[in-house]
Amino acid sequence: MGSLFRFKQFEVEQADCAMRINTDGVLLGAIVAQLQPHHILDIGTGTGVIAMMLAQRFTQAMVTAVEIDGPAALRAASNFEQSPFAARLQVRHSDITTYQSDDHYDLIVSNPPYFVNDLKNPEHRKGLARHAGDHFFDALLRKVANILSENGKFWVILPAKQAQELVTNAVLFKLFPHKVIHVHSDASKPMFRQIICFGFSTVPLLQENFYIYSAEGIYTDAYKNLLKNFFLAF
Repeated sequence: MGSLFRFKQFEVEQADCAMRINTDGVLLGAIVAQLQPHHILDIGTGTGVIAMMLAQRFTQAMVTAVEIDGPAALRAASNFEQSPFAARLQVRHSDITTYQSDDHYDLIVSNPPYFVNDLKNPEHRKGLARHAGDHFFDALLRKVANILSENGKFWVILPAKQAQELVTNAVLFKLFPHKVIHVHSDASKPMFRQIICFGFSTVPLLQENFYIYSAEGIYTDAYKNLLKNFFLAF
């Protein structure tokens, strides 16, 4: 399989990136919602795919992407330069915990590493992309709470166990869940991811289920409608 992934409006070169385009990322990039965000931050951008999806969706927004891995940050920058949204995209090579910004962001998204205290991948860079240290999520929440605008939204995708831990810890930073989307492969399978939207206000929690397949190899209408503006196959 080649390293170039073509979308309807842009292309993503994945060479030099430890973590390639996956279902988690494209779901998050397509499903997040916020009313007319002006400043968007993508934490752990990898190839830059989520940042470019958001630039396509929110045509007035400036999108900043943060990436800790040097080669991936360079690749994301190259992908941004080749995209139709180059003027509204920038990448910063930085650990999010030390990232400095004068901006407050209306929308922050992250498809973060989530294996905490699991066996680390022997390939260091892939391990960095997939594994989180003990205090990673607290540090992430602290940073988000500091740079999210008053009415901003923070969206994240995680496996259920880590998602519930994040919800519990987020309250300590005055971040409250507004919406939880339970992602299933199909209706017969248990949830394998949760997409959560956080904000500073306390509101009634909205919950919904999202199914990728209606039968083996057949995508649901919901999945196709969600990604029809991005995937060539739809």
